Amino acid sequence: MAYAAITKPSLYMNTKLYTGNATDDTAITGVGFQPDLTWIKTRGSVKHHALFDAVRTATKYVQSNTTTAEGTDATSLKSFDSDGFTLGVGSTLAVVNQDTIEMASWNWKANGSGSANTVGDIASTVSVNTTSGFSIVKFNTDGQPAASLITCGHGLGTVPKMMIFKFLPTVDGWYVYHEATGNGRYMRLDTSGNETANANIWSATTPTSSVFSLNTNWWGSSTNDVIAYCFAEVKGFSKISSYTGNGDADGPFLYTGFKPAFFIMKETTDSSTNWIMYDNKRSTFNPVDDYLIPNESNAEATGLDFDFLSNGIKCRTNNAGINGSGDSYLYMAFAEEPLVANVGVGIPATAR
Repeated sequence: MAYAAITKPSLYMNTKLYTGNATDDTAITGVGFQPDLTWIKTRGSVKHHALFDAVRTATKYVQSNTTTAEGTDATSLKSFDSDGFTLGVGSTLAVVNQDTIEMASWNWKANGSGSANTVGDIASTVSVNTTSGFSIVKFNTDGQPAASLITCGHGLGTVPKMMIFKFLPTVDGWYVYHEATGNGRYMRLDTSGNETANANIWSATTPTSSVFSLNTNWWGSSTNDVIAYCFAEVKGFSKISSYTGNGDADGPFLYTGFKPAFFIMKETTDSSTNWIMYDNKRSTFNPVDDYLIPNESNAEATGLDFDFLSNGIKCRTNNAGINGSGDSYLYMAFAEEPLVANVGVGIPATAR
């Protein structure tokens, strides 16, 4: 049985839904903490995803569904607040407050704007929450020798199982390390592409409890600021793993050790399948079938069914995008409630 030290997961990761009003200085409250990473997407219209974090500072956004460089918009997410965030009217690119449109935001707690980190070969700024296994790392590639293995500190104190990297000032993709695909391959968050073999990113070196490794061939002679979102697995709070599809409507069961609140997944072997995101706020009962696609600007859709259970996730369709026979899928999930909290007697989580 999975006991968890985090008794209230929503203090570290939480989904907040709201309706846009195109009004400046709109306060979105009820997140439950001051977020350090906020990911926003319109639900009912075709618009870009927008990601903001406290290390890069509010008003600076990147878009998971494009290769576009970091943008700045003073009318987008204007500040991170004690119980949420404040929005401006939003531009056509950083769409965060479209009038009358339902919006979804996913929020993670790190540790504010971060502090200097000199662990590894590259100095970085790191905002980290070791309790929940999440850190935001910003570093610069300038001055590194060609074709070299270099390291950078992530601050987690344990090995990250999933990391998402984005070059900020240049047009380039989102590169994903996941334990399931290993250190010689990568995924792209901004595309439907399958896993790709390339030792020039992680330098065929698995991250450690203190650093991740990179090969300078990845960026060549370019000088770039890079942002990395790093996730370690925490018992009863997060699960970063993989599963194999069975091609049956009675699909695989994914044991997480908690009742899920958020779930992102991707088939690794098919270049025509999308990343898919679910949460417990948009789908309030089973099956959980309201999904958004991180690599596309599409509006919310339904039909790719999972159940969120007290101890994991059950696939309820034979759709090839989430349950093709013999196909491999990676995922990351966060808890609404641990199966059993490590406090007092411990009360088991209930099903939905």
